[in-house]
Amino acid sequence: MRLLTFGKRPGGAPLSPASTPDWIQCKSAWIEAALAEAMAKPGGGWMAIDASRRLKNQPLRYQVAGEQVVVWRGDGGIFAGPDTCPHMGASLADGCIDGDGVVCPWHGLRLGKDRHGAWKPYPAVDDGVLLWLRLDHHEQSTTEAPILADRPRRFIDGVIRMEATCTPEDVLANRLDPWHGVHFHPYAFRRLQVIDSSADSITVRVVYRVAGSRGRVTDRRFGIALGVEVDARFSCPDRRTIAMTIVAGEGQGSVVETHATPVTKNRTAIVEATLATSDRLGFRALSRTSGLVRPFIERAARRLWRDDAAYAERRFSLRQQRS
Repeated sequence: MRLLTFGKRPGGAPLSPASTPDWIQCKSAWIEAALAEAMAKPGGGWMAIDASRRLKNQPLRYQVAGEQVVVWRGDGGIFAGPDTCPHMGASLADGCIDGDGVVCPWHGLRLGKDRHGAWKPYPAVDDGVLLWLRLDHHEQSTTEAPILADRPRRFIDGVIRMEATCTPEDVLANRLDPWHGVHFHPYAFRRLQVIDSSADSITVRVVYRVAGSRGRVTDRRFGIALGVEVDARFSCPDRRTIAMTIVAGEGQGSVVETHATPVTKNRTAIVEATLATSDRLGFRALSRTSGLVRPFIERAARRLWRDDAAYAERRFSLRQQRS
């Protein structure tokens, strides 16, 4: 199939085809070393929970690091705490919201910003894209806010959440291995090549397929696929996050944040936020209709993670067998 690219390209001369196959180019020792660098970074105690827009006028229940938590949106922002009512154990997520508090559905106890016996609220943040809560007892030191990579000033965002049987390090390891992209995701990537790496980041030049990737009309009639070529850098701002930033080419400044939040000891929630931006004149108008674009962003992200979750689960399984 012939591949045609369009849009703004990264600078410099086109890359020559690699002289060795990807399985030889893939540096497993570098992946493990970069993963160790990432896992040694602080996390600040913050855990990404879900998309901000999912939290509306009802409390939501989540399991985070083995704990059942309730999150709700009150008059003064978002709040979080243990999901178990300290009175007789009801689930607060089955209750209702009253101002900044949540009301137990069994006996009407209202809980909120203040401690009540053994029940204590968690610090919580809505950054406009994601919901976060901080579990102080899971970190040696905490930060006032989540540790994030730089985000674009104007963007269209899409957020997915799914779970996998693995640990956060398996999620990060998947994204620190760009060499699998073309082979494991042929519907999404073509012509990928590593162009730079450091102790804890790696940059690739890759063509992302935007049409002709599913055997439809473009493939059958014309035998071509369409794509955009970009330089993308992968780096870990904390030990539960890996961010892909487009540093050159179409959509420069766009970021994909992949947050790995422990659910239980061997279960991890993958919360991924795509923040797409562009310097094209039509982007401002397009951003006003973000609700129409968002489903396409989220569908593409979910398709990738259906495969990548299997990669992370396989890595976890092999580690379990060796231990």
